[in-house]
Parts: sequence; structure tokens; C-alpha cells
Amino acid sequence: MVSAETKAAFKERVGQWANKLEVNVVWLGVRPMNNKWASCSTSGHLNFNTDLLGLNPDLWDYVIVHELLHFFVPNHGKLWKSLMRAHLGDYEAQEAKLKNVALQRTS
Repeated sequence: MVSAETKAAFKERVGQWANKLEVNVVWLGVRPMNNKWASCSTSGHLNFNTDLLGLNPDLWDYVIVHELLHFFVPNHGKLWKSLMRAHLGDYEAQEAKLKNVALQRTS
């Protein structure tokens, strides 16, 4: 079970990134999700998987920035990748860690 403090810290981190990236988050939810770490809608709604809360905050940042950038770039093309690199540096390292965690969850 995730503590209320951890959930609040995560939501605060989302807010910090949203401010930095100038994204207007209309609604923010943290809930169990079966197949995704997060999702977003064009109307400003964000959902994050509760499983993220048990991970290292550098992985939080990867998923948060990943989703927030989709408000500007709807795909994972060159522009999205360059924005990820601009904000997180070697984001592929966090991406690989997250894929590893996902593999461990399914096995």
C-alpha cells in the first residue's frame, strides 16, 4: 500500500514539471493501471499508474515528462525525443530501467 505522503509527493512532482513545461493539467489521477505506466488526453487529463509510486523518483520524472510532452507532440518522433533529451538528458537509461521493471512485473 502506498502512503498518502508518497502520493502527495508524486502529485507535487507532476505539478512542478507541468509548471516548468507550461502544461495546463486539468485533472490528475493516480490509480491502478494494468498495461500502462500513464496516459493523457488532449483535454488535459493525466492518469498515472499507482505502481510508479514504489519506484525511484528518476523514473517518476521519466514517465511524467514523457506524458507531459505528449501535450505538444502526440508521437515519439524526433521532436519528442529531442525534447526528452533537453529535459532529462540520457532519458534512454531511465526508459531501459522502466522496461526492466515492467518485465519483472509480468514474469
